[in-house]
Amino acid sequence: MTTTRLSRRAFLKTGAAGGLLCLSFALQESGRFAQAAEAAPAIPSPNAFIRIERDGSVTIVSNKSEMGQGIYTSLAMLIAEELECDWNRVKVVSAPLGAIYGHTVFHIQLTGGSTSTISSYDQYRKIGAAARDMLIAAAAQRWRVPATQCRAENGLVFNNANAASLGFGELSEAAAKLPVPDTIALKPRHRWKLLGTRVHRLDGPEKLDGRAQFAIDVRLPGMLTALILRCPSYGGKPKHFNADAARAVPGVKAVFAVSNGVAVLADGFWPAKKARDLLQAEWEPGPNGGLDSTTLRDEYRALAARPGQVYRRAGDAEAALKGAAKKLDAWYEVPYLAHSPMEPLNCVVWLKPDGIEIWSGTQSQTIDAGLAAGMAGLKPEQVTLHTTLLGGGFGRRAVPVGSDWLREAVEVAKRHGQGVPIKLVWTRDDDLAGAYYRPMWLDRVRGGIDARGKPVAWLQTGVGQSIIAGTPFESALVKDGIDATSVEGTVGMAYAVPALQLDLHTPKSALPVLWWRSVGHSHSAFSKECFIDELALLARQDPVAYRLALLSGAPREQGVLREAARMAGWGRKLPKGHGLGVAVHPSFGSYIGQVVEVSVKGKQLKVEHVWCAVDCGVVINPDQVAAQMQGGIVFALSAALFGEITFKDGAVEQKNFDSYPLVRMFQAPKVDVSILASEEAPGGTGEPGGAPTAAALANAIHAASGKRLRALPLSRHGYVAV
Repeated sequence: MTTTRLSRRAFLKTGAAGGLLCLSFALQESGRFAQAAEAAPAIPSPNAFIRIERDGSVTIVSNKSEMGQGIYTSLAMLIAEELECDWNRVKVVSAPLGAIYGHTVFHIQLTGGSTSTISSYDQYRKIGAAARDMLIAAAAQRWRVPATQCRAENGLVFNNANAASLGFGELSEAAAKLPVPDTIALKPRHRWKLLGTRVHRLDGPEKLDGRAQFAIDVRLPGMLTALILRCPSYGGKPKHFNADAARAVPGVKAVFAVSNGVAVLADGFWPAKKARDLLQAEWEPGPNGGLDSTTLRDEYRALAARPGQVYRRAGDAEAALKGAAKKLDAWYEVPYLAHSPMEPLNCVVWLKPDGIEIWSGTQSQTIDAGLAAGMAGLKPEQVTLHTTLLGGGFGRRAVPVGSDWLREAVEVAKRHGQGVPIKLVWTRDDDLAGAYYRPMWLDRVRGGIDARGKPVAWLQTGVGQSIIAGTPFESALVKDGIDATSVEGTVGMAYAVPALQLDLHTPKSALPVLWWRSVGHSHSAFSKECFIDELALLARQDPVAYRLALLSGAPREQGVLREAARMAGWGRKLPKGHGLGVAVHPSFGSYIGQVVEVSVKGKQLKVEHVWCAVDCGVVINPDQVAAQMQGGIVFALSAALFGEITFKDGAVEQKNFDSYPLVRMFQAPKVDVSILASEEAPGGTGEPGGAPTAAALANAIHAASGKRLRALPLSRHGYVAV
């Protein structure tokens, strides 16, 4: 049993007059997030994490955004397990703005980096346990018995002496008036009833029947819809425009210039879209006017030909390479990628004389609220932000300098005037051309093996833009010029290589880039796991056995690798044209092993099957872990097979899903997931599943066809997914 001391000052009790028990508190975190152990922020009233109505129903407030990853259900399970409430009477709502809802590490409201469960695991259990103890204390006072004579179960408090019971709703008002217990006791794992079980998602029914509200669903009286015509090259400005034809479209209310284009306001999306299509504009192309993908690739290759800034060194790698029995020099390339969430970027802004009200599917509430307040000349407390459900995020809805679509919406609202709600909507074309991509990346990896096949040297030079430079996170995540997100996945590489030199070039560009599902691991896993595979084949050794031998100091990686190989029947005889590829990669506190089976016939490629083993520590809901692995794998396959954003004369060449395709159902493989039992602290699951997929796929293609593909997407090589 775990006992934790709580400060009374860290608790807030509100709503007693309304018959509610509302509990919230900020807890210092330690251990894996020791750097976050600062004084808890002031707790603004009436913020709360738990609300118990008189009828016994329980509302749990989520301080993380729900974008399909299932965090509403996970957080509710954490509280419900300790609270001992009736799970069938639990619902979840999104947190309002408030310091109390800040991330336990970053101290702002933010969802990302696969940290939601990691950061909330202890916090939300402690919230539930404290509420349970206060309810028990209230019942004990009413019965005039010791609290130790009482227990909570399924939304009731029982008197163990006579089986009398009181419902949580009957006790909520009295419990709210009690002091916070000095200590709380968390349930040991062997007493868990809910955690670790397969629980249906709480947001599932409303998404199935259409009740779920995303920002794009928001409708307000008198609301206008805004679309913006933007320069073909990112960062360009309008010089002149003709809006005569646009203004003549029925339903159009206004057309005017904004800082990055021309805005059209209408009484619905379609008149705004039709009018925008009729606009004629001349542009000042801006700093990206000459951007060209072919030229950029050549520049990256020139940089990779010489060492950059070293961020990890062991031994004398150059000397070791010279003495190697066999050598390998490989170049791995991945392109810019768009996030392409199902729900296009959008928000609703209502500028009023006394404040601003926003409806947005955002991952970064604190940053966006600050952005809106600054632009509107308001105090922070004059901003009301409603976080709706998000139709996918993948990092795009967590812009560290503030959401660009919100910036546009506030500007349009200010220009049009107060009192009218404005819904700003991006089309899919806008999304693909709107920058904030996963960075284009190039890795040159040189290595050598000795006469026994063991690696003796590994030299890797990476080239790619920094995601973090120029953002509020720079001071924490960029050290000595090295962006931690650029080198994650390589800086901690576990393969036992005696001589290493890892270095980095960080070219600057006016084109903004952003974290994309699995962030730096999306390129580092590809180069690392392809190169180790190539070394294994150079040594004429089995790729799985070769990895296992080099991972003697990494038991969790060995565990998922063995399990994935077992699942796939590694070593079995395959039909002609079939091949198995393997990859193993840790990220965000979790460990993933994958085997991919492909069949190749000429240029026709079919991804037949993916086996995924995951060790993510303590599991909250196995169904959600499996779903995140499956979704991450298909997401990564879309990128590996087809995904790339390219530029010519500054403009993005991809316009919609016809030229930026995603994996369709007939192209999707069967995916089997095995979750390893673990006593370790929870890891993230939203991003790790896709990190090793591209490498396992490329390794499988080589096994099937003998062709080594080192540049993504595979469609660039003429392959067609069937």
